[in-house]
Amino acid sequence: MTPTTTPAPSRREQLKARQQAETQRDKRRRTWTRIIGALVTVIVVAVVGYGLWTAIPEQGDTQRLAPDFTLTTTAGTSVTLSDLRPNPVLIYFNEGAGCASCTMQMAEIEKNPGFAEAGIEVLPIVMNSADQILPDLQQFGVTTPYLLDDGTVSKAYDVLDKGMHPGMPGHGFVLIDGDGVQRWNGNYPSMWLDPQELLDEVTTRLQ
Repeated sequence: MTPTTTPAPSRREQLKARQQAETQRDKRRRTWTRIIGALVTVIVVAVVGYGLWTAIPEQGDTQRLAPDFTLTTTAGTSVTLSDLRPNPVLIYFNEGAGCASCTMQMAEIEKNPGFAEAGIEVLPIVMNSADQILPDLQQFGVTTPYLLDDGTVSKAYDVLDKGMHPGMPGHGFVLIDGDGVQRWNGNYPSMWLDPQELLDEVTTRLQ
């Protein structure tokens, strides 16, 4: 009995088989591309959502007698909080040296005459030495002397660990009225608050 032999596939059949295999590979490739794209989208949405959530300002209006302090300034003088009464005081705690948006914030506050017209003393406080922060002030044209804190005042006002760096202040403001009472505080993780919006907030709180 003569054994049966399977005829070799024709050239057309070989080509068809290769095309089918390529089609399957393309289909699998597109499937994985869609899966990876969906995963990337989920990750991006999660990261953006987290960023927006952490950038939400935190505000408080708990009233208390503001902790008094005396700090040296970048001008070589000293400032005592209680000596500024009966003027209201706006303390600006920020990350200081190396934070361009922090220094720019103070530069823009200086350009708004409303603070001086309302008799509000603005005190920027940083945990830097004069040598560390002065180049930043010169770069942005800030003329207000900065108060230099070793962390004691920042801790007393509970502003540490509010920003990007552990053990450092974030980007926050504390309003103290003419009687030395803390009236309002706000922390802004976005590292910016429009000066006019800030002025409107504090003048409303002082009414």
